[in-house]
Amino acid sequence: MELTSKQRAQLRGLAAGEDTIIHIGKDGIGENLIKQVNDALEARELVKGRVLENSMYTAREAAEELKVPTRSEVVQVIGSKFVLYRMQHDKDKRRIQLVPDRKKRV
Repeated sequence: MELTSKQRAQLRGLAAGEDTIIHIGKDGIGENLIKQVNDALEARELVKGRVLENSMYTAREAAEELKVPTRSEVVQVIGSKFVLYRMQHDKDKRRIQLVPDRKKRV
C-alpha cells in the first residue's frame, strides 16, 4: 500500500505524540529487533524508532531495511529518528483511520 501525501501528513501528526519504542544500536537489525517491530506494529500500527550513535546505520537506512520484513511503510525520517506504519487488516482492530485516497474513486 502506497501512502498519499495527505495520509503521510496525518501520520506524521499522530507520530509527534508517540514515544520512541524502537532503538537500534551497535547490534544492528536482527531477528529479535524485527520481531519487536512486528509486535509493536501489530499493537499500535504506528511506531517511532531511533538509531543510536554507536549504530552502523543511518535512520534512513534502518527504516528502509525494516520496511521489507515488517511489511510497513516509512512515514518520516528526521535526524536519527524514523516512523513506520502498517495498517491492521482486521477493520475492527484498526486504531488509525486514514484520510481517503481521492484518486482511487474514479
